[in-house]
Amino acid sequence: MSDESVSSSDAENQRLRDQYTQIAQLAGGLAHEIKNPLSTIRLNMELLAEDLGDPRTPNQRRAQNKIATVQRECQRLQELLEDFLKFARARALNPRVSDLNEEVQLLLDFYRPQADEAGIELIPYLADRLPAVQLDREMFRGALLNLMLNAQQAMPTGGQMVIRTQVTKGGGVKLELIDNGVGMDERTRSKMFDAFFSTKAGGSGLGLPTTRKIIEDHNGRITVESEPDRGTRFTIELPPAESSPDSMN
Repeated sequence: MSDESVSSSDAENQRLRDQYTQIAQLAGGLAHEIKNPLSTIRLNMELLAEDLGDPRTPNQRRAQNKIATVQRECQRLQELLEDFLKFARARALNPRVSDLNEEVQLLLDFYRPQADEAGIELIPYLADRLPAVQLDREMFRGALLNLMLNAQQAMPTGGQMVIRTQVTKGGGVKLELIDNGVGMDERTRSKMFDAFFSTKAGGSGLGLPTTRKIIEDHNGRITVESEPDRGTRFTIELPPAESSPDSMN
């Protein structure tokens, strides 16, 4: 490939990044504008609920039920906006040379009480002498925690969650998160990273797309294997810290 072709490709990629940043900023600004009147509605609903705290007539009881419905929908909108802002927010990563095993262990320690409460056994297999990776630790932990919570939801009566790290053939690192939950059919697998697609009632459908975006911003890739009633395996691959950003492409 000629230098001119590479330069043209780089310019196009930069144009697309700039375009995405502009759209994300506009969308984020719109979401913030929606949050302000939503907060006012929620506050007034709370005040009305207090006024009807002891309903005595059928009309008052009906009004109280209607207020509770509006409050639930306001809470759902609030959660949707928060998820959308996480997805749309375009901020530069702050990567640091990191030990993936250390980051995984810290997250497991944080998540373990919730796993115990849900009846989930955490089984780590962390390979020795992994190459260092470049991580924005806060963002990466958030992405991995989202995968853990997704796996937890797939095991409503408890189960096992395996977390495995190893070196890839290319000298990078691979992290696998495996659960023995309900699994997914082909349609769900094909759409699970699409924004706003969700199989959960009231779900925003932005958790997994946000996770994929974070992994790709680390010059990594995420893939999934799953079958109904046989569990799910998420695989994250990251380049070693000394690799160039294009080494995984």
